[in-house]
Amino acid sequence: MMRHLLKAALLAGASLAAAPAAAEPDTLREALASAYRTNPTLLGARAQQRAVDEGVPIARAEGLPSVNGDAQYVEFLKQSSTNFTAPERVVSTGVDLGVPIYSGGAVRNSVRAARRRVEAGQNDLRATEASIFTQVVAAYMDVIRDQAVVGLTGSNVRVLEVNLRATGDRFEIGDLTRTDVAQSRSRLALASGDFRSAQANLIASRERYIQVVGKPPVDLQPPPPLPNLPGSVEGAEAIALADNPDLLAARERSKAAGYDIDVAGAGRLPRVSIFTAGDYSNFLGTLGGNIGAGVDQVSTTAQAGVRATIPIFQGGRPAAQERRAQAEAAATYETEIAVERDVIAQVRSAWSSWQAASEIIATNQTAVNAAMLSLEGVRAENTVGNRTILDILDAEQELLRAQVQLVTARRNAYVAGFSLLAAMGKAEAEDLGLDAGPLYDPEINYRRVKGKIWDWAMDPDPRPQATRTVDTPAQDASIPPE
Repeated sequence: MMRHLLKAALLAGASLAAAPAAAEPDTLREALASAYRTNPTLLGARAQQRAVDEGVPIARAEGLPSVNGDAQYVEFLKQSSTNFTAPERVVSTGVDLGVPIYSGGAVRNSVRAARRRVEAGQNDLRATEASIFTQVVAAYMDVIRDQAVVGLTGSNVRVLEVNLRATGDRFEIGDLTRTDVAQSRSRLALASGDFRSAQANLIASRERYIQVVGKPPVDLQPPPPLPNLPGSVEGAEAIALADNPDLLAARERSKAAGYDIDVAGAGRLPRVSIFTAGDYSNFLGTLGGNIGAGVDQVSTTAQAGVRATIPIFQGGRPAAQERRAQAEAAATYETEIAVERDVIAQVRSAWSSWQAASEIIATNQTAVNAAMLSLEGVRAENTVGNRTILDILDAEQELLRAQVQLVTARRNAYVAGFSLLAAMGKAEAEDLGLDAGPLYDPEINYRRVKGKIWDWAMDPDPRPQATRTVDTPAQDASIPPE
């Protein structure tokens, strides 16, 4: 039975089972690929980024020509008694063309700011992707850990049940006391409670897995080694400062805020545009009343010119807008430093957790081996009267605790290592080499829309892309047979 317990601890990455009828991913790579394709948070972030992309053509449109047409039909219900040529009705149309020539740099800087925000949004999308992947890794390892703990605590319950029966038999023949029986029964009751708690934890972990991956976990395999882990905390910091998506996004927003100051300042500068217009009017034979058929019933006009708008006084509005833009830029600069602090703290914390958990694995493995030998020795000594039943119970409890700590340390080391990669900006689909089909490239959509100037260049109406989990079966705490 002890060999069975030790085997359960050493196979902490053993497969898991939930609903056997569902066909689900069984490797970490497949779980990450499933989340990459179907996670609603990630898909929503991609859609939000496509909305940010439209900021560039919207800003650019302010500097492009505009054409407007109008048409109207008018019935003159009452005319002046002294106006003998007034028409009874008129149909008129007109076309106006305006071409901005100079806007004080507002359009140019608005486009630059919008482009910076596109780059910031692309980095936000990277950060969302890394965050989702970190959640997937944590959920995957939680299921593996909790399934192993259920196996260990369940085996411990069975061992204690055997101990209680053996203790009761020995009590019946007078070899042990009622106290020994009570101690065995107490340990069994506590172990049963631990087993039930472990089952509840496993169910919660499986449901969390479904939430982030979109599918129930089935036969989860041990995860692959993590790629590109740094050799030192200093190296990890250097990579993070250069490639952490949150920090890069904050830097781009700071640059965009600088352009916003110039846009606000342009409000006090002149604006110049050229314009042309044409109008056509048809009085439908009603012009002039009864003055004769020779009167021309059609009128056409055309005009062109240059318009300059020179602000003289606007009640302090341009200055207030510029001061507001300066204050907002100052806030983004401070935010950038705050994000940088956060990134450094994340890297150092994840590095420390990863190193500590890795070392704890070795010490816990030693503890498991020692506890195994100790339990065998205590049982042997009990047969010759040198150890009590309580000593056996304590040794069994120590072995179980060491085994659970070993399983937990393995989970913690892997999750901490992946969190370190995420803080470094190295935990995205491209870094992990996911086999999820063509990877989503937000730059493709930006290039698609940045030059569009046609007012009717619309996309199809959106439809939900994420998978729903309402039809997945409620999870249980069953574990597959070995």
